[in-house]
Amino acid sequence: MRKYALPGNERNLTMQLVYGVLRNRQYLDRILQLLSKTPLAKIDPFIHQALVVGLYQLFFLRRIPQSAAVHEMVECCKVGGIPRRLEGFVNGILRQSIRQKEPLATQAALGENGEPLVNHPEWLVAGWCKHFGHDEALRICAANNREPVLVLRANVAKIIRDDFRKVLEGAGIANHPGAYAVEAVVLPEYQGAIPAIPGYAEGLFQVQDEAAQMATGLLGPFRRGGRYLDGCAGLGGKTSHLLQFAASHALKIHAVEPEPYRLQKLRENLDRCGTACAPVIHAMSLQQFTLADLPPFDGILIDAPCSGTGVTGRHPDIRWNRRPEDLLRYQQEQLNILHHSAGLLAPGGILVYATCSLEPEENQEVIKAFLADHPALQLTDCTMQLPEAARRFIVDGCFAPRPDATIDGFFAARMQRR
Repeated sequence: MRKYALPGNERNLTMQLVYGVLRNRQYLDRILQLLSKTPLAKIDPFIHQALVVGLYQLFFLRRIPQSAAVHEMVECCKVGGIPRRLEGFVNGILRQSIRQKEPLATQAALGENGEPLVNHPEWLVAGWCKHFGHDEALRICAANNREPVLVLRANVAKIIRDDFRKVLEGAGIANHPGAYAVEAVVLPEYQGAIPAIPGYAEGLFQVQDEAAQMATGLLGPFRRGGRYLDGCAGLGGKTSHLLQFAASHALKIHAVEPEPYRLQKLRENLDRCGTACAPVIHAMSLQQFTLADLPPFDGILIDAPCSGTGVTGRHPDIRWNRRPEDLLRYQQEQLNILHHSAGLLAPGGILVYATCSLEPEENQEVIKAFLADHPALQLTDCTMQLPEAARRFIVDGCFAPRPDATIDGFFAARMQRR
């Protein structure tokens, strides 16, 4: 497959169109349903997508002229080799939507059953209603449907947060401190590429939501000279954060990542953000790593694979790609990872389990089942390891924020070997 690099402005618009359609999928389909005599299931998939992209531009983007939005979607059909009569169908539907825009906008806000559309699959909303209550479930959906702000973590091993903010201000980039994490910097208006942010090449920051920034601190208080493991390193956000603590506490950091693409990105991010305390990287699964004859660890961070329902605002495709049966599949994988990590933990050591999921099946139920099988570990309250502003997110001793304008949905449990 050939890859095409888009100029910055075109790339930003493309991302806005794709993410915008995903965040408003039900609403756009409802508009189309009201306009088209052809049932949605019978509309050609290419035509369907051209129509919802066009409708998104007409109903949500003010800077694109209506005539241009219609013209471009018809041109897309021509490029895609769509029959001429279907080009007319696309043109007719989009022009009709312009003529009926105000009544359509009101009518499409409600589904066929008269209930407000929340642009999330029914099974997911039903679960949130059950676990969090109806009003909170609707609030979560509304938060997910807003465009998220960009959050950075200042790499304080290289620059303090206030000085990094001055670097951004010098480049004309609006920013303010995060609401919870002490190293967080929020860029509320930035729409450009990440590498274009000043300090990227020098490793002055890492892109990381505030909730994820606070997960690493749950391993504290750090033992000076201690051994710490990032058991699911991924792209290296939390590993690079651990390296900041390593510099001041003489820590020895190990990171495990088996997947080749993520491993490459992990190395790149650590090279960019790294400090004098280089980690030991293990290109293998955690299950394979447990077979190595290594001394136990004083702290282990497990940022487990999960459904990702807490970050569906930032990654709106997640809500449409997940299925109810995925939750138990992830649960089994999470328990397996925790089981292997428990054998690596030193007496008195700290094990932090984290997900970016909102689902009890992947969070509270996993911890309950794990501790039942591992009585040598106990859940500890994480209050003192969190900044004061973030302590309102503690639920039954665990860190569990739900999606909001300034923070992603997250879960973290702090356990200690007796």
